[in-house]
Amino acid sequence: MKGRPLLLFTVCWLCGSVAGCALSGWTLMWGLVGVLACMPLLFHWMDIRGWTRLLLVASLLGGLAHWEWNDLRNVSALPEITGRSHQELDGYVVKLEGTIASAVRVDGDRADFELLLSTIYPESDPLSGTEERADPKQTQMHDVGERLMVQVKLAEEEEQDIAMAWSRGDTMILTGSFTSPGEARNYGGFDYRNYLRTQEIHWLFKVKGASSITTMQPEGWSRIDIFRWNDRIRHQLGTALEVLFPEPHAGYMKGLIIGMAKDIDPDTYGHFSQLGLTHILAISGTHVAVYVGSLLFLMSWLRLTRETSLTIVLFLIPAYVMLSGGSPSVIRAGIMSMLGLYMARRGLARDGLQMISAAALLMMWWNPYFLLSVSFQLSFLVTAGLMIYMPFINRLFRKLPKALAATASVTVTAQLISFPVTILYFNQFSILSFVANFLFVSLISAVVLPLGAVALLLSMIWLPLAKPFAWLVILLNKLTFTGIEWLNSLPGFVLIWATPTWLWVGVYYGVLYALLRIWFQGNGQEAQWSSHVDEETKPLKREDAAWATSRMNGRLAFKSSLFPSNQNHIAQAKHKGSMTTLSASIAWPEYTSAFRARGAGDGSGKQRSVYQRWLCGLLAITLIAGLWWAYQTPQPSRTGVVQFLDIGQGDSTLITTPEGKHILVDGGGTVSFGKPDQSWKTRRDPYEVGAKVVVPLLKKRGIHRLDAVIVTHADQDHAGGLQAVLEQIPVERFMFNGTTSGKSNFDKLLDTAIERNIPLYAIRQGLSYVADKETTLHFINPDLDVLHTGAREGLPVSEHQNHDSVVFLLDMAGASMLFTGDMDAAAEQNLLYMIQDGSLATQFERQNVKGEIVNNDVPLELMKMISSNKTMGKVTGDTEETAAKEGDESISIDVLKVAHHGSKTSSTEAWLQYWNAKTAVVSAGVNNTYGHPNAGVLERLEDTGSDIYRTDLMGEIQMRVKDGEIKIRHKLEPENLGE
Repeated sequence: MKGRPLLLFTVCWLCGSVAGCALSGWTLMWGLVGVLACMPLLFHWMDIRGWTRLLLVASLLGGLAHWEWNDLRNVSALPEITGRSHQELDGYVVKLEGTIASAVRVDGDRADFELLLSTIYPESDPLSGTEERADPKQTQMHDVGERLMVQVKLAEEEEQDIAMAWSRGDTMILTGSFTSPGEARNYGGFDYRNYLRTQEIHWLFKVKGASSITTMQPEGWSRIDIFRWNDRIRHQLGTALEVLFPEPHAGYMKGLIIGMAKDIDPDTYGHFSQLGLTHILAISGTHVAVYVGSLLFLMSWLRLTRETSLTIVLFLIPAYVMLSGGSPSVIRAGIMSMLGLYMARRGLARDGLQMISAAALLMMWWNPYFLLSVSFQLSFLVTAGLMIYMPFINRLFRKLPKALAATASVTVTAQLISFPVTILYFNQFSILSFVANFLFVSLISAVVLPLGAVALLLSMIWLPLAKPFAWLVILLNKLTFTGIEWLNSLPGFVLIWATPTWLWVGVYYGVLYALLRIWFQGNGQEAQWSSHVDEETKPLKREDAAWATSRMNGRLAFKSSLFPSNQNHIAQAKHKGSMTTLSASIAWPEYTSAFRARGAGDGSGKQRSVYQRWLCGLLAITLIAGLWWAYQTPQPSRTGVVQFLDIGQGDSTLITTPEGKHILVDGGGTVSFGKPDQSWKTRRDPYEVGAKVVVPLLKKRGIHRLDAVIVTHADQDHAGGLQAVLEQIPVERFMFNGTTSGKSNFDKLLDTAIERNIPLYAIRQGLSYVADKETTLHFINPDLDVLHTGAREGLPVSEHQNHDSVVFLLDMAGASMLFTGDMDAAAEQNLLYMIQDGSLATQFERQNVKGEIVNNDVPLELMKMISSNKTMGKVTGDTEETAAKEGDESISIDVLKVAHHGSKTSSTEAWLQYWNAKTAVVSAGVNNTYGHPNAGVLERLEDTGSDIYRTDLMGEIQMRVKDGEIKIRHKLEPENLGE
């Protein structure tokens, strides 16, 4: 590290930025004092002296100050400019003028783009087209300079063509309403508001119809906009790929070649994601290396001088970075490649760690919010990790052929380094990821990507000439898709991990490095590794710069084994392929050790000492124990947790028992009101609450499997999201009301359960499900004997799904909760009648005798709840005397899950008074069109003395239950939503 001052400076700068991002107020102040107090000890341990110490302290403080300065300025100016509070501005309708500041994306019935706001017009302004009196708070405001995310809801199919004609740089006058971006409404959920803030966007502007927008193209010198040209070229390239390839190959190749990942088929992307292959679909170092290598080969073929070739390619790299979309990963690779080309031209040493440090420092200075980008984090961590860890991993494959060993070492190292960040953000990791990367990354990077690029270039010259290449690419793609689908079909290899802490991630990297370093140092191989690093950092002669040890990631291979290890570098430089191998070392400095001239197994053969063996064993045990600990589902000891998820207008509740059983009640669902003749409105990746909200939340909480899924009835807002759950989460049993709605969505859900060999249970009144010693579910509805069903083979069809909802009492850790689905007033009345005449209690006794489902003796507490006082003695058998003494006590449950989202068709006064719930939970969507919850229902709940919790106001509601006590917390404070 002493020989890499830029690396130390960058690390300190990043630490300062991380402190500014993670801490605030007094926590930041005391944290900074603690770090500064520890730095002298760190300097002494690293033998850092003199002015270097002051420089590193200045770097730490500089990173912190730079972050704080940018973060303090990253606020919306609109409340101050308009004179309106944040709450008043939310939903405010106004006419704006601005310039499109991004590419325009049209997907189904929506167009999205960023707008640089310049002018806000008052309502009485002639341009506004209205004669209403001007708002006294508002006057015409110019040069506002704030970025907005504009969302245009297209009214007609023809408006798609209008929207697709909009371009970056166009001036727009548009009428719509300001909307505050949605924040995370569940614990650990995606926070769209914070995400947009990292893009320095604070408001959405929603427009209805393209007719509300007037567009003017730039004139004169304003037409010279390199970003506008870049968007058009990308669009033309995408169109050319659509002509060459059918779907899903067109979207796949657009993502692979020009970085249009959003055009990839969602199913295809999902298959790649499950195997950890999405990195190949993101433009990164691999693509830049192919681009640099191709250009240098072309320059060599044109017989240009080495210096001229390097200079031309140096200036062409920014063009490729822009054409590929400019993601953080490709910017990183572009900067490192440009530095490598410059150093190669000057005959200077190329030190990968110094180069990546320079790239990180430049990017953080330009935009400190890159730090929060997953692409930035993965790109830099994996690249730096390959440089640091691969010299060790290389030795594990020393007996394999060189090319195969390099591929294996790169694959294993990349997976080990990316693993903690992968589970941190995506909460799953497939063991088959090692195999998939080993097999497919080589094929895609070294064959499919170049062939696709050649086909694209040839199509611009003569389309028939490109067709054979396109046919070959399609054939290889089919082979890839088939192989990936087959690997994904193998059960048991995808592991779900709860979100770990950054501390755990840091410890993982530290223990892994210490284990590898001590192991190989003890084997006499450390000296070789050190000499290799020194060899990289020493000044190179001009002729030596042409030499490069090559690599093969399974991405692109350049065989340095073409020359014997003792052959001098000058002879290699004279080889006609030296420019190509040079491109590999420039674009892939992290892989230098993969194809070293010396064998990976070289060493003195020195045996490890007993101390080193014990230390390695201890580190290995620590690593395994840390992995086991991180894999466990986090849960308070002997505590049950009930989590009412906020999934919008619908229901979904996760119950975790004191012994760690997981039960999901409903999964929400997205209700579509689209008509068959409006298929143009369908988006490429439609929002589906099960896949976008429920499944990610289950994974973030480390739910490896669900012991039971209960769907209260077949309506889409309760059952729709369970399709994604069954497809991605192992399920032990599926419980429903024994009927189907006759609609295709629910039938598909049942078919999926059958295909995955999930046992189906038709719930009936009187059954109980014992989850563990402290948790039992007692089902009090539906009564299958009186269901109103239609005649049909197989499952009966019920058109009264709300009435036939599954209703159950949850008895867990001494607390009682009633879940009611969407039951209506008639079902409530029927149950009250059955309680009154004792028939409900009789049902439980009869089912207990039959023993049709796991059931213990009918608990006295349950009998007290479902029996009238007059019948208590008859239904409890040998507990008659005890029941008689307690018969006069009023019934009161702890929690009532209010039926049908608080609809006026449920929750009658008699029903609420009977159960006398201490707490009531209403699951409803924010500003839903149904008006849920009904004001009358809320009033009746207040009259019964229930504390009311609402997901539309409070977000997710969690209840922790232990020894009969319930602790409640909720994600949002009601006043944050304008209450």
